Amino acid sequence: MALTRQVISTLRNDGTDALGTRTVAMKVGDASIVSGSLLTVESNHFCVLKSRGAVLNVYDTGQYALETPNAPILGSIAQGFFGGNSPWQYEVIYINRSKLLVRNEGIATSAEMAEMSYVVDYYIHIDSKEEALDLITHMPFAGIQIDTAEIAEYAGPAIEQAINQVIQVTKMEHINERINGVRELVKQHLGDFLSVYGIMLNDLKVLIMPRDERMRELISLQAIGLTPIESVRYYLALRMAEKGLLSAPNAAAGLPFNIGAPATGILPLGDVTGAGGQ
Repeated sequence: MALTRQVISTLRNDGTDALGTRTVAMKVGDASIVSGSLLTVESNHFCVLKSRGAVLNVYDTGQYALETPNAPILGSIAQGFFGGNSPWQYEVIYINRSKLLVRNEGIATSAEMAEMSYVVDYYIHIDSKEEALDLITHMPFAGIQIDTAEIAEYAGPAIEQAINQVIQVTKMEHINERINGVRELVKQHLGDFLSVYGIMLNDLKVLIMPRDERMRELISLQAIGLTPIESVRYYLALRMAEKGLLSAPNAAAGLPFNIGAPATGILPLGDVTGAGGQ
């Protein structure tokens, strides 16, 4: 009877990739992986082979037949002599080398202690076999995989520190003027931090805005040329207009609102009562 080799791959039966666009690394630990099994590595992956905790090899794109460090034991022989389990337990780790998108969100405080929300979007990738080893060496697996959410958790403190370094000494109205400096500082800090884990940092975008929605609207009104007092009046008028109040235009113009016909003149009370000549 012909021997059937087991094929280890990240491709599912429907052709989709198990790593996808969110998984950085994934472990495949299976006692049925024996010498003679075929290891398939896709063009956008690296693969690390471990046995009993020791790294045996790092594979690039291609298909490889696994062998034990000492002597090859085929799958059918292992089934017969070891009850289906190989005496050399293999662990296969696939690393995604595609560019993956990661997002970090948080709160910083301006020089006036106003809360500012920030959003940092950036792309990461694993560039070489050495970096793939750095990843699995320095970043622990909480389960069978490491995803972009875990990368964001690790990177969060480095990003927060870099942003606060600038924002805490900058007034809120001047933060957007320094956004390029904030971006470069975050890129430097984050790049140095991720390099320890073998992760390359690519493009990065930083967006900072007031956390309070009303404050964002007031600043937007000032951005079109209104003074602070005019911005408050227009903001009030907009809220009143949403409620259908007729006095909204008056609030925007800073004028009182009169109910009924406006007064056209003044009539002395004495002329009506006849008491003017007494």
